[in-house]
Amino acid sequence: MPPDTNHLNTIFGGKILAYIDEIAALAAMKHANSAVVTASIDSVDFLSSAKVGDSLTLEAYVTYTGTSSMEVYVKVTAHDLIKNEKKLTTESFLTMVAVNENGKPVPVPGVFPGSDEEKVLFSTAPARKENRLRRNAYKQEQL
Repeated sequence: MPPDTNHLNTIFGGKILAYIDEIAALAAMKHANSAVVTASIDSVDFLSSAKVGDSLTLEAYVTYTGTSSMEVYVKVTAHDLIKNEKKLTTESFLTMVAVNENGKPVPVPGVFPGSDEEKVLFSTAPARKENRLRRNAYKQEQL
């Protein structure tokens, strides 16, 4: 809608980020059967723009789990309803943590990938996890 767009009539990146965080939380809650918190937005790649009048579709699923953490992949697709054209606009990985009513981490079930895309993301998840751990270790050293 127009209030969600900038002077180029494309959606604000911050608006997309809010949608991504919300859909990732829903996917993680469904997987964990628990409340979740966002631990990090690991990457966001804005690949193309969504314009005023486009319909957005967000798809999210848990790609990998730790003890209480979950990596969630989110992709955003814009659909020009007049031209019937769809394009991938954004891809993102987030880490969500399942928590109990006291905010303490709780265990989550594992992931059993089904589709080819899910299998690829599952098999490449350990490398992304290692990058996150390295990044976090570096930040701790800087404190």
